[in-house]
Parts: sequence; structure tokens; C-alpha cells
Amino acid sequence: MARIATGMSLLLLLLGGCNSQYDHPAPPRVTTAPKFPSQNSTLAVPIELSLDDIQRGLERRTPKKLWSIDEQRKKCVPGQRIKAFGGRLKVTPDIGCRIVGQVTRGPIRLAGSGQRITITLPVNAVLSARDVGGILKSETADGSATVRADVRLSVDRDWNPHAKVDISYGWTEPPGIDFLGQRIRFVNRADKELAKVIAGLERDLQKEIAKIRIRPLIADAWKEGFTVIELSREKPPAWMRVTPSGLGFSGYRVAGRRVELTIAAQAVTETFVGDKPALPAPTPLPPQLQTVQNAGMRFFIPVVADYAQLEPVVLRALRKLARRGIRLEGIGRVEAKFEKVTIYATEDNRLAVGIEAQVEPVGERFGTRFGKAHGRIWLTGVPVSTANSQVVRVRNLEIFGGADRMAADLLLQLMLSDNVKQEIASSLTEDFSKDYDKVLEAARRAIASRQAGDFELSATIDEVDHDLVQVTGAGLFMRVAATGKGQIVYSPK
Repeated sequence: MARIATGMSLLLLLLGGCNSQYDHPAPPRVTTAPKFPSQNSTLAVPIELSLDDIQRGLERRTPKKLWSIDEQRKKCVPGQRIKAFGGRLKVTPDIGCRIVGQVTRGPIRLAGSGQRITITLPVNAVLSARDVGGILKSETADGSATVRADVRLSVDRDWNPHAKVDISYGWTEPPGIDFLGQRIRFVNRADKELAKVIAGLERDLQKEIAKIRIRPLIADAWKEGFTVIELSREKPPAWMRVTPSGLGFSGYRVAGRRVELTIAAQAVTETFVGDKPALPAPTPLPPQLQTVQNAGMRFFIPVVADYAQLEPVVLRALRKLARRGIRLEGIGRVEAKFEKVTIYATEDNRLAVGIEAQVEPVGERFGTRFGKAHGRIWLTGVPVSTANSQVVRVRNLEIFGGADRMAADLLLQLMLSDNVKQEIASSLTEDFSKDYDKVLEAARRAIASRQAGDFELSATIDEVDHDLVQVTGAGLFMRVAATGKGQIVYSPK
């Protein structure tokens, strides 16, 4: 059968005459744009509060003298009783006195770390017992206590900050006077007054926290979050569109004298290639989400290999092969001249490869009297890559339209030869490594810092991976999935 086929090929070549021109049908050209699914992202909106500002506010609101006392007490020292005659007999009288004094506070201190905020209020009492039973004119007692408040911050649904306060105190030195073996105690009265001070401290703290208007800042940050960021200026350019979808309070952290509230903005990120997409329309500030997911910043970065970059590579490889010499089965050595290579996207995620060449047999058996075959042959192949590999190869190269009915076509025989197909396939190998690193670096610079009004938008790229290559009208696209952190910071210039 091989001999019959070879014989028929030779016969048809002889019948073909000299200088035959062949132009086989071209595969359909597709102009499919690269597809990038939208991603769910989370951007942090940090808002800083000053512990010093809150502390100064409490200092202004809280008087230095917490309370004073001047009262006559009938029983500063209760009379003594003994058991006698089946009852308790009073053997000494009650001793009265006049209690005079005041309680003052020291400086209020706010401190904290992590999620802990502590308010410390030192209290000092100086109390005197005067005219004690007409015996002592005056006896003075000092006392000290420490009021401690543990504070936790929250933000309500309408973006108003609140403080939950847990206050405790203890007398490190309870005020009292020893007289005739008895103790004149002032703690009960002091405790009642101190309870009022504690209630006032909690109330004043809530007022100071309420003075911090974070809603306008959050509203402005929300508005600036609707944006489009240029990822790359390379041809074709790439863009990321950010559309916020919700906000939630994700916590706070105390560092030094600053409290950083973190608002988590959930957003949809989209990647576009080509013309700059339209800006997303800002929406009014929504109520706070009850729960937020910290997905990080997630988006796609396109890495493209233009077909115009591949065409000269294939042409050089084929010309190099021609210089080494090409032999075709049943014909022998041929002289091939490769003139042009055209590559574009076609259907079924395949590449169309058009090769314009001329070929003629060489040697005594056929000579050049059969003329030159000249024209363009089209092949198609499938670009393949493995996960997270930056090398793309083309497999399953086939003559477009089939070759059985045209077995005599000298050009087809040239393109169907193993060494030519192998050379085409190997030269179509594309290593994205250089472009990959270049595009990633450009994207990192593009998103590192961007001023929008009084806010700075910034993001990092911490991890990348990529999936299979796409055949698109603009070139071979490798879709790189980037994950990092993004934030919108109030930073007026």
C-alpha cells in the first residue's frame, strides 16, 4: 500500500507541472477576549484613635476634688456592752464626733496593649475626727484607693463607637482612727461616695468615645473604594476594578498611645484587558455587616504572549532546519524556503499556524523540471501547560482540513514530515518566566500606593499561582491568581 501511495504521489506531481501554487483554506480567526472571573476580596480600613485625646477628655471632665464631708456622728465609737444578768449591759457610753475631710484624685492614666485598654484613677482621702467625746480635739486619718476600669470598644450598626466598661476598685489603705482600743471607720461612707465617682467616670468615658466621629471617615473611605487601578501598561494594558459590597467592624488593636480600629470592606475585584473599564458607581454607606470574612485581596493578573512574538521564533527555527537539509519519504532531498509564519487564535482553544513556503525536489531522479510548489499550509495545535509551570508547549499539531485527499501536495508532505512538525512544535514552546516576573513586578508597583482624595489605597501581592493558558484573540494568556492584603488609609496630603 505504501508503494501504491508513493507511486500515486509521484504521478500527481508529474501531472502537476511546473511552479504550482497552493493556498489551502485558513482556519477561522476568533477574537475571544480573555476571561477573568470576579473575585471576593477584603480591604482593611484602619481608623486611629488617640489614647492621649481620650485621657485629656477624662481629665477635663473629672474634678480634682471628688467629694468633701462635714458631719456630726453620734456614734463614732459605739458604747461597750457586757453579758450580765441574762442580757447585755452597756458599760460605756456612745462616743460622738464630727467628721471633716475631703477625697481627691490623682492623674487619670490610660494604657493598654492588644485588645486591652485600662483606665487607672488613684484616689486619696484625708479625713479628721474632731471633738471625739469631748476628749480629743482632732485626729486625722489618711486613706488611698485605686479605681481600675477595663474597657472594650465596639461599633454599632450605624457606625457609632461605644465602650463597655468593667470598673473595680480597692482600698490600699482604708481610712480609720484608733481611739481607746476602738476603730473609727470611714470606709462605708467613702464607698458610697466613690460609687458615684465610678458612675461618673463610666459616663464621661462614654461621652469621650461618642465624640469620636468615625462615620464620616468610613463614609469617605467607602466612596473612594469604588475605583479602577491600572495593573500594567504593557500591550494590552490590564486593569483591576474594585466595587465595595459591604462593611463590618473586625476589631481593634492598641499599640503604644494609639488605638487602631479596623473596618473590613468586602469588595468584588474584576480584571480587564484592553480599554480602561468604566468606574463603578458609588453607593451610599450601608449599615454594618454582622459578620465579615477576611478573604484578603484577591485578583487576577494577566500575562500575555503576543502572537507576533512567536511568529519570528518559528520562522527562524524552520529556516535553520532548511539549511541542514530536509528529506521527504518517497521523494528524497528537497529544497525548502520558508517565507512567512502567521499565528492567531482559532476555535476550540487551538492556535492556527500558517506557514508560507516553497519547495522543490532536488536530484537526478526528479530534478527541478517538476517545478516549485509554493503556497501556504495551515496547521492547528493545542497549547498545554502544567499547573504553576510557566512553560507552554503546543501539542497535537494537525493540518487544518485534513490531508488524505491531498497526499500528493508537495507542500503538505513537507509540513507532514516528522522533522518539520517537530521543529514547529518545539519552536512554539513559550516560557513565560521573564514576562511573568516583569508583569508581577509592574502590578506590585501599581497597587503599592495610590492616592485618592484624602485616602491612600495600597495592596500587596503575597502569593501567586496560575492555571492553564488561554488562547485569545490578543495572544496566549496565562491567568495569574494573586492574593495579598489591601487597605484604605486616611492620609490627607
